[in-house]
Amino acid sequence: MAKILFVMTGADQWTLADGSTHPTGFWAEEAVAPYEAFKAAGHEVTVATPGGVVPPVDEGSLSSDANGGPEQAARIRAVVETAPEFEAPIALTDVRLDDYAAVYVPGGHGPMEDLAVNADAGSILTRALGSGMPVGVVCHGPAALLAAVKEDGTNAYVGYRITAFTNTEEQLAGNAERAKWLLQDRLTQAGIKVEVGEPWTPHVEVDRTVVTGQNPASSAPLAAELLKKLA
Repeated sequence: MAKILFVMTGADQWTLADGSTHPTGFWAEEAVAPYEAFKAAGHEVTVATPGGVVPPVDEGSLSSDANGGPEQAARIRAVVETAPEFEAPIALTDVRLDDYAAVYVPGGHGPMEDLAVNADAGSILTRALGSGMPVGVVCHGPAALLAAVKEDGTNAYVGYRITAFTNTEEQLAGNAERAKWLLQDRLTQAGIKVEVGEPWTPHVEVDRTVVTGQNPASSAPLAAELLKKLA
């Protein structure tokens, strides 16, 4: 049995280019699918957020459309609302990384608001990489990698091959024109190699200890790959 640290957003609003805000949070499937996979494999999950706030769920991710129908939507909602780990997070500043065997970051637009500029999240992801610990990140979760900056000012993940929510997907979702910045662009500017798959289809990249998924459909396949690194 291993302990897996979920680094999750505490932001329930995403600031757009015109200064307005859009309701957000974490994307339910991206948290629930890996959570269930890790728990089923016998592992423990601890959630950590900025300030130890309860991670807000993006209500859009609980809709029937987002989950392939009302039955699955109800099941996902039930996990979000009853899983004790989501209800009682610790603060990122209280994380003792040596206690964990892997780090996982789910997406949603929330991480673009807070984790992308959170030094504590960045430090955790930098130290995890340096120690050889498996790191899993999905969809907009890779925004947190932008904060993983070393003392010399370079990104810790420079040269790593990852995937993330793409410019095309952001455009198809109707958010690209409203966003302050696009995740694929920022990651590329940081020196990280972003591999692009077909929109909305499962796409996972594995580079050394780093496992990334492009979109919500990639979260379950990502969890399976991360579990292989804990075997």
